Amino acid sequence: MSNQKVMVITGTSRSIGKYLAEYYVGKGFQVIGCSRGSVDHELKNYQHFCLDVSDEPEVKEMFSEIRRTHNRLDVLINNAGIALANYTLLTSYKAVESILNTNVMGTFLLCREALTFMMKNKYGRIVNLSTIRVPLASVGCSMYSASKAAIEQFSRVLAKEVASYGITVNVLRLSMVKHSGMVEALSNDDVLDLLKHTTTKSELDFEDITHTMDFLISEKSKMVTGEILMI
Repeated sequence: MSNQKVMVITGTSRSIGKYLAEYYVGKGFQVIGCSRGSVDHELKNYQHFCLDVSDEPEVKEMFSEIRRTHNRLDVLINNAGIALANYTLLTSYKAVESILNTNVMGTFLLCREALTFMMKNKYGRIVNLSTIRVPLASVGCSMYSASKAAIEQFSRVLAKEVASYGITVNVLRLSMVKHSGMVEALSNDDVLDLLKHTTTKSELDFEDITHTMDFLISEKSKMVTGEILMI
């Protein structure tokens, strides 16, 4: 088995996921990324899979390839997600199905398959991304917030199930991230309204995410699990 650590990141075609892939390749990881479409970046020590994270056969095939090629997995970051801002009465069943499939079932599938490596090797770090809209219960985000709330509860329970195997499971709950599409999609008034509920009252840079992520996936975080950290 190679000494190079292997990391899976979902949703790496753009925005936060793309930045995480570039950052962790630069930190010396072998990064396996995935998204529904192809990527416009070529990185050394990066492998990309085009798939839907809620498609079980596709996800299992990706992990089979990881097993054949690397035979280890140290870190999983579940970044892929669908956001929707719409009133409940105006939200279609198809839209809800899409949100739940990607955000909830996708996170479940990736975690389950990652654990086949991590439990065998008695080590692993899982970080699932959530949103400030869960505690705020933002109007117009009922199903998006519900999907992320499900991820948070799933992560708490999973952390207890796998703690004895040296695996941690934590949630990083994000507020407003600059250059991610979050800020750009909202009016200035909406952005200010969200920021007033944060401690710093300021937007996040991508670097703020990786500063926190670095600790959560490090050896030093072995006693930190089942937590929800909001930045």
